Amino acid sequence: MANTASARKRIRQIERRTARNQARRSRMRTFIKKVEAAIASGDKVSAVDALRVAQPELQRAATKGVVHQNLVARKISRLSARIKALAKG
Repeated sequence: MANTASARKRIRQIERRTARNQARRSRMRTFIKKVEAAIASGDKVSAVDALRVAQPELQRAATKGVVHQNLVARKISRLSARIKALAKG
């Protein structure tokens, strides 16, 4: 247990930061699920729109340090590749 005032303050800060980061990560995952649902439905237009809305949210999560930048780049790349494949199929 924290004995000093500064340690108790750090615990309070960590709790706030953890809650904020969990919310950001959850929001990011929700946007990814929306894109994947649009891809699964086979509607390219709605999938493109969903990705366009999701991209800034994913980038923001990386900027805030919730997830790594490479993870975001990989997710966006793979989702856009799947959307691109919808036209061919």
